[in-house]
Amino acid sequence: MKNQLIYTLLLSINLSLFAQIDPKKIDIVRDAYGVPHIFAKTDAEVAYGLAWAHAEDDFITIQQSYLAGNNLLSNHLGKKGIPADFLAQFIRSEELVERDYEIKTSPEYKRILEGYAQGINRYAATHPEEVLSQQLFPVTPKRMMRYAQLQLFISSKGDYWVSKILEDDLNYTPSKEDLKGSNTFAFNSSKTTDGETYLAINTHQPLDGPVSWYEAHLCSEEGTNILGALFAGSPNILIGANEHLAWAHTVNQPDKMDVFALEMHPKKKNVYVVDGEEYPLEVFKAKLTFKVLGIPVKVTKKYYRSIFGPTLKNKSGYYAVRTPALQEVRGLEQWWRMNKATSFKEFYDILKMKALPGYNIGYADKNDTIFYISNGLIPKRAEGYNWKEVVPGNTKKTLWTETYAIEDLPQVIQPSSGYFYNTNHSPFRSSDETNNPDGDAFSLDMGFERYENNRSIRLKELIDAEDRVSYEDFKRMKYDRQYPEEMTFSWMNINALFDLDSKQYPDIALLIERIQNWDRKADATSKGAGSFAILYHRLYPYYSKLPEPKIFPKTFLIAALREAKAYMLKHFKTTEISLGDYQKLVRGDKELPVFGLPDVLTSMSSVPYQDGKVKVVSGESYIELVRFTPEGTQIESSISYGSSDHPDSPHYGDQMELYTQFKTKKMSLSKEAAYADAKRIYNPK
Repeated sequence: MKNQLIYTLLLSINLSLFAQIDPKKIDIVRDAYGVPHIFAKTDAEVAYGLAWAHAEDDFITIQQSYLAGNNLLSNHLGKKGIPADFLAQFIRSEELVERDYEIKTSPEYKRILEGYAQGINRYAATHPEEVLSQQLFPVTPKRMMRYAQLQLFISSKGDYWVSKILEDDLNYTPSKEDLKGSNTFAFNSSKTTDGETYLAINTHQPLDGPVSWYEAHLCSEEGTNILGALFAGSPNILIGANEHLAWAHTVNQPDKMDVFALEMHPKKKNVYVVDGEEYPLEVFKAKLTFKVLGIPVKVTKKYYRSIFGPTLKNKSGYYAVRTPALQEVRGLEQWWRMNKATSFKEFYDILKMKALPGYNIGYADKNDTIFYISNGLIPKRAEGYNWKEVVPGNTKKTLWTETYAIEDLPQVIQPSSGYFYNTNHSPFRSSDETNNPDGDAFSLDMGFERYENNRSIRLKELIDAEDRVSYEDFKRMKYDRQYPEEMTFSWMNINALFDLDSKQYPDIALLIERIQNWDRKADATSKGAGSFAILYHRLYPYYSKLPEPKIFPKTFLIAALREAKAYMLKHFKTTEISLGDYQKLVRGDKELPVFGLPDVLTSMSSVPYQDGKVKVVSGESYIELVRFTPEGTQIESSISYGSSDHPDSPHYGDQMELYTQFKTKKMSLSKEAAYADAKRIYNPK
């Protein structure tokens, strides 16, 4: 009780440091699906309301996110939290935020961060039983920004390269998980039958956890009126639509991260040499604490800093990592400004902040403008080095200091084709041949994708099949579940599967024929899709045995097919298995058959579940379909589960049926409609 009183007192003291927000001036309006529509006079008040509403729905994930960003996660999760805690210290995010918060963050955005922090701290103070770690509180704007820095470092492949250094394996190998991706595409009036403008916001993220989506509508009297989605702990929308425009993100893979091999002095400890000049390494110790059987265990891990960036030592030597994501703290602020943009020019000028280290951006607006850019902070690198691999850290020739201007990145503005599309594939195939960016005009050292995937090939087929696209066509494309005729997986080639002579393998002939005769559609009712899904998962163990370019030989395919048949008989007593028999959307005690396979447009990735079944854990997540009409911005949306993470909430899984049946719910930016249709209206405490 004494500790609780001290904790509450500290929170109260913290709240008094900022201009106090009166919760009675904030309305949280919950609709039939529990989505919060938050109304207040100021943006800071709206941020307070967002913090409160999101905490009501998923306070645990918000806390876990902030714990990870502030090297406190291992205190809560034990050993599982150590990687995040180490990374947070390794990138020196506390020092970076301390250095740049005051001078780089605008006064306007500081008020947003302060408002959100007040909302989270007030929720913690009034719900102490839900607090995971009192060490986290009070949450401050700087603590919020530290978590954002960690996420942006990870999104720049920082965690990947740190792991490679620690494992002493510095050969770059593209991950088979790269295919998880997302989709965005848009049509303007020159391509639509009704002369309207459409944008598909179609992200493929984990369905749960810190980077799963939360839907909200934020509206103030300071020019904010946006409906979209955000991650746990974000004080503003990250993808969505306002009354003027809308945008989506997909993950892109330009080269944003470099690794440098330092030349160490042969005699002097912790001294490295660059262009003949000696430099001392800065030495640090990451402090990590976790509990074993309730007993705190403290460990330390040494790391360093050089002029190239954060540095690690392994058996081979000393290696530094460098990425623009560690030189910029305004990512969240740029997203907030994108929320408030009212025109393409304003939106494009906001991109020139260059605070987001990556992500493709698909854009459309009420003025019929469509736009795509493979955005990113891409270093201007010296020629003559293989920047995909480790480069020398013994010369300042490799020590880049600048990034490319927004205008110098691949982009398509108002194409004459009337469309753009991106499915995490090459930005140089984002429209038709006339409007595609010229790949030859961009240095290979920028690392932009040069490949297609199943989704890009299929979506282009669908677009090319229509001279003009109706809104019904647009939705049909978004929910398409079919592979192209020749499958193009980024991590493997299994096309030999469709050339097998089933007569040569009588024990698995029916299985081979079912897959070969399959229409390539990932429908829940499809037995061909069910057989393919079970085979696909049996192929994983063979992947590591394949040399590049990872083409599966017939011998491996036959072995995997026999394993697939044995699996079906063991768990289902038959080989007549539909995809929905095998693959489920699961939350609580609700279990629904679900569509989707890896790298179809309605992509799904799954993990073992029970009784031989699998459950989807990532892929189709938040879906927002935006249509700019003479009557205003029209929005439809759905999410995989529901708005709440509480099993006893009616909104824990109330969108699952919509989601599995390719349906959406109508959403609105209208304040009047929100109040008129409200199921509950209240103020935060």
